[in-house]
Amino acid sequence: MQAQEELVRRRLVHKSPNGKKRVFSSSHCLSNIVYCGECGELYRRIHWYNRGKKSIVWRCISRLETTSANVSCHNRTVPESRLEQVLVKAINRTICDKDDFLAVLQKNIETVLSHGNDRALADIEKRLKELQAELLKLAASNTDYEKVGNEIYRLRDEKQKALMESANRNEVKKRIADMGAFLRDQPTEITEYDESLVRRLIEKVTVYEDKFVVEFKSGVKVDVDE
Repeated sequence: MQAQEELVRRRLVHKSPNGKKRVFSSSHCLSNIVYCGECGELYRRIHWYNRGKKSIVWRCISRLETTSANVSCHNRTVPESRLEQVLVKAINRTICDKDDFLAVLQKNIETVLSHGNDRALADIEKRLKELQAELLKLAASNTDYEKVGNEIYRLRDEKQKALMESANRNEVKKRIADMGAFLRDQPTEITEYDESLVRRLIEKVTVYEDKFVVEFKSGVKVDVDE
């Protein structure tokens, strides 16, 4: 499942606030999930040379694409090691307060279930069967069936939309359940950065001047202050 999500993520095209389209171009687990809290752009992983020292940092794309005289964003550059520490802190926060976070996850599941449309889908399918039977009768009697045909096309579109909503809802439920399973099965805090865990749990990281906001795939958010 995680491998399939990664393949989907690599095909995503992010539209920046300035209208530019960004195509996923890296296999790094943080690519395409680190955002700038000032301008909304993605952060990009780069090799940084400063005073003869080489390091890996993450920087807002808008700062990389503009000259120093025309910088519209002034958000900070973040060392990769700092991002990793932030994610370890965020994950450990959920582990330390797991009872509270499990309660939040339960509420999230209840919210997802309350938005269900299974009844609507069943009604659409029932009506489609009725219209298809009516269409056959009209066709057999050489009666104009354009109106019925149009209604069938409309309901088919509605059915497709309902199916997509149901699939999305099921995916959200899986993500929430996965987070719950992790919290219940993890007895202690993690001691080091775990890339596979980040791929499994983390949806988005937003960088601000004084904090990071870490969003989990389950819908939970954790602020990590500087």
